[in-house]
Amino acid sequence: MPEISKVRIQKITSINDPDTGQPGKQIELVEIRARTQYGNAGSTDETKLVKGILGQFQSIGVFPNSPQIVLPKMTLFLSEQEYERLSIRFEVNDTYELHMKDGVIALRKTVEGI
Repeated sequence: MPEISKVRIQKITSINDPDTGQPGKQIELVEIRARTQYGNAGSTDETKLVKGILGQFQSIGVFPNSPQIVLPKMTLFLSEQEYERLSIRFEVNDTYELHMKDGVIALRKTVEGI
């Protein structure tokens, strides 16, 4: 399992702590993985027919034809003070490398897209 994952900020929401009523932020990170092809599933007439139908649906936008898979990875619930101490100004669609090793979680902003 890799130590580094590519993640994107999916959503940032203002929240209030249910116990204290203090303002905070909910930050949702999703992992982005390249979609892999699993080889040729077969070359029967039925397989070709299904692939053709799916291709038509993708061309009209019914099924997205994304080269990436988006998976929920982590949700942070931070008070305003914690958010300030973190010293990262999250923006939706920002991308980061998520490093996890020896009990430490670290985020490094990436400059290239995913």
